[in-house]
Amino acid sequence: MSGAELIIQEINREAEQKIKYILEEAQKEAEKIKEEARRKAEARAEWMLRKAKTQAELEKQRIIANARLEVRRKKLAVQEELIQEVIEEVKKRLKELSQEEYFETIKVLLKSAIQELGEKKVRVYSNEATLSLIASRIDELRAELGDVSIEIGEAIDTIGGVVVENEAGDIKIDNTFEARMERMESEIRSRIAKVLFG
Repeated sequence: MSGAELIIQEINREAEQKIKYILEEAQKEAEKIKEEARRKAEARAEWMLRKAKTQAELEKQRIIANARLEVRRKKLAVQEELIQEVIEEVKKRLKELSQEEYFETIKVLLKSAIQELGEKKVRVYSNEATLSLIASRIDELRAELGDVSIEIGEAIDTIGGVVVENEAGDIKIDNTFEARMERMESEIRSRIAKVLFG
């Protein structure tokens, strides 16, 4: 073998070693890049999974809160409906009081209004039936109420009770059943709710 062939062989051997080295380094770099990409992909997938779980939990909580709110709203609507039914039943029963019970109630309402007005001459308004009852038993009322002059006013739209005004007509005490129930509505509602719902 000649010197030139030896040099060529040496160059080929070195070239093959360099090629092998470059390929090995390229392979190592490719593995590194692949591993880094895999880690990044796993980290991103983990982050996306955590984010999805968080969003799912938030959505679940929102749905539960909305459901609870809807249940509470429906419960309140049912309670309100029942309270209204009870109030209507109370009004019905007030209309159906016996004449004697009703007259005793009218005396109490008149006395309360007259005391509040502090007047000796008053005018009374109510529905037709109540005004007739008062007119028919005016002497009994005067005996009960003392030295008070009672004038029968015009009929008004009410289920019962009385509106009493002073002689000048500038001060009125509304003791109709509706007005009294309205004034005591929150207390009435509270009592009904307590009886019905505990």
